[in-house]
Formats: sequence, C-alpha cells, structure tokens
Amino acid sequence: MNKPLIPFNHLNPFNHVNLFNFLNHFNHHKSMSKKVKYTILLFIMAIANFPALANDFVTVSQDGDFILRDKPYKYAGTNFWYGAILGSKGEGGDRERLSAELDSLQAIGIDNLRILAGGDGNHSIPSHIEPTLQTEPGVYNQDILEGLDYLIAELEKRDMRAVIYLNNAWEWSGGYGTYLEWTGHGEAPLPLRDGYENYMKYVSKFITDDKAKELYANHVRNMVTRVNSITGKPYSESPAIMSWQIANEPRCFDPANKEAFYNWLVDTGNLIKSLDPNHLVSTGSEGMWGCEGDIDLWARIHNSDAIDYANIHIWPYNWNWVKPESLAEDLPQAITNTKDYISSHRALTKKPLVLEEFGFPRENMEIAKGSSTASRDAYYEYVLNLMVNSNDLNGINFWGWGGNANPAHKTWQPGDPYTGDPAQEDQGLNSVFSSDRSTVDIIKNANQKLKDKK
Repeated sequence: MNKPLIPFNHLNPFNHVNLFNFLNHFNHHKSMSKKVKYTILLFIMAIANFPALANDFVTVSQDGDFILRDKPYKYAGTNFWYGAILGSKGEGGDRERLSAELDSLQAIGIDNLRILAGGDGNHSIPSHIEPTLQTEPGVYNQDILEGLDYLIAELEKRDMRAVIYLNNAWEWSGGYGTYLEWTGHGEAPLPLRDGYENYMKYVSKFITDDKAKELYANHVRNMVTRVNSITGKPYSESPAIMSWQIANEPRCFDPANKEAFYNWLVDTGNLIKSLDPNHLVSTGSEGMWGCEGDIDLWARIHNSDAIDYANIHIWPYNWNWVKPESLAEDLPQAITNTKDYISSHRALTKKPLVLEEFGFPRENMEIAKGSSTASRDAYYEYVLNLMVNSNDLNGINFWGWGGNANPAHKTWQPGDPYTGDPAQEDQGLNSVFSSDRSTVDIIKNANQKLKDKK
C-alpha cells in the first residue's frame, strides 16, 4: 500500500520543511507518471519561495489578546533555555534528545517555548553555561548558531513557537557582565563567589555604557537578520518565532539609571522592529521586581509602542515568600502574593500579560528525581487555573523543563546533561522532569482545557 501523497502540515503547507518532505515523498511515489511529477515540480518551484502565511505569525488584537490564525491564542508553555545547545552538532549537542523532548512537550499540549539564543564569553567560568554562542564581540560559535537553526526548523515542523531572548542581566549566560568585560571594566564578579551586591553594582554600569550597548545592538542585528541554514529562510519569515525578547530579566540595578533603562529598552525594541516587522517584541522583565520596585516604570516601558506585550516573573522561594523548612505551610501566603502581584500589573496595561517564569521547589528542597512535588503541584495548579479561567494572564511559561535529563551532579559540570536549572542552581530544584507525573498531568490538563475552549 502506498503512503498518503501529501504529508504536509495543513496549517502552513508552504513552509520550506513541508515542501522538502513533500518532494521527498512524492518522488518515491511509484504510481505517479513522470508527466504528473513534472507538473507538480513546476508548481513546487513556483511556490517554494513564498513566505509563511500572514496569520501564521502571532499578533496582538486591539482587545489585548494574542491572535493566531484569526483566533485568540493562549498558552501554557515552558522555559527550555538549552534548546539551541541540544540542536548543535558540536559540544553539548544531542539532536536525538531534542527530538524526544519536543515530542514529549507536544504530547502534553505545550507549543510555546522560551529559549536562550546562546551565552556570551569564554569557557570555564564557574556557574556559566557552556558552550557559549558569542565568544568575542561579533565572533560566533557556528555549531550553536546551526543548533538554533535546527531547533527553529524542528519547531516549524511541529507547529510550535519560541520566545527567543538575546541577552541576560545575570551571569549564568554571560550577558551584561560579559559586555562590560569586553568594553574595559575589568573582570565581572561572580555572585556565588563575590556576593550578589558586588555583582549588581558592577553590572549596573551596562545601562549607561554606550560601547557595551552598541556591542549588544550589533548582536541583535546579527541574530534577528540571520538566514536559517537549514530552511533557507530568514528568521524574520519563520512562524516558529513568536517573539524576540530583549533580555532575560533586564534590570537597571541602580535607581539613578531608570531613565537610561527605559530608553535602552525602547530603543532596542524599535531596532528589532526595524529589522523584523513580522514578530512581536518583548522585554523579559520580572515586573516591578525588575524595575527597582517601581511599578510605574514597568508600566511605562510596557505601554510603549516599542513593546508588544507585557512580561512578569514570580519566584516565591527566591523572593522569600516561602521558607525552605515550611514550603507547604507558607503556600497559602505565596498564592495570595502571587494573585496580588499579577493583579497589580494587570491593572496597568491593556496589552497581553505573560507570566513567563515561575517555579517552586520540591518538598524539603530535595533535588533528586522522584522526590515529592506536592507543594509545587498545588502552586502550579493555582497559576494554571488562573491563566485558563480568567483574563488576568494571556500565557505562562513555567521554569523549567528538565525532561529526560538525569542530573549527574548537584551543581552542573561541563559534560553533564542540561536540565531546567541553569549552572548556578542545584540541578533538579525547579526542573520539571518527564517522570514528575503529577506535575506533568496538571500541565497537560490545563492545555486540554485551553484546547477545549477554542
């Protein structure tokens, strides 16, 4: 029995991946005459360079909803920061695992991933991910670039979308500190070695350093205008990209820098829009927590025309809403604080609001796979139900997907499998593994409810 003639993704039949699959498939179709094959080839050649259909890109409606294919788009997704590394053929790459993880995520209804484009700086820095993407200003690890290409191509095949962040305020992927090292400010402190106060004092210089910001602007230009080496199309034409994100948790780190911080985010947002008119722009902000406690600054930034939707993050443990020894007992207060934090930001913008980072530790701060996630499950259920059943949130990305990884050490070491926890954190603390069935079921059920509402 012959296979079906057209194995297209019916939602976007003209993307390059689908066309390749089609050509390969029908070329081996024995019942088809040469004349028919030739006719189809001419048709394929005529449409091969068509861009993605306009409604394949996520947009924002006047009512403040995400729109995809003319319908409201709401999502329960995850952080998958290491996806581009897995897609690499070089150090850290594991395309077999990447495929398995994407299949697992699809199986529980996840179609939105928040992904790091890649780290900055040299190897062998404690608490720093490896390998990095930008080893020197404008000098790129081609393996990681092609890994990102591969990841985007795989997302296109699966009709999944990514929010890609291009920088980081924190040390674990280089970011602010590396750009300052490149512009002559000396070695960046490491928070776990030198203290967070010293680190934050150092990186506060980024917002007012024109040379560092220009190096970053060049990086933006290089990434946003890239042509995918696998699909052959510019990133700007890929429906697999939902949003370019300016940074992970950008901060000014000094109240004196608030105006410069605002201007930098707006200028960068406008730069991205000038390079890519098809995709949304977001900040990566924690909310008020990332604006020196100034919620009006957060509102001003996210109501700017340069930014398409609003972001917040919530970390009950990191923000001292819960204590290690009393996670379950402190959970009700954490939920109350979460509701208030979301509501206070929701009231200040009519744009879509995404809780794109939140996490909760395992019981008793355990990190081993199989340890209890009882309090985490209760917290996840609250957040996901709030997103599904109210207009307070337009999407969420929990932190983070550990999938099939088996952590080799308490702290990440080069060569260890990547988890949802970056190198500076205990491996397994906030990760959701495929084996965490109770947590996975909560996520799956939320996505099913979203699907049923469409």
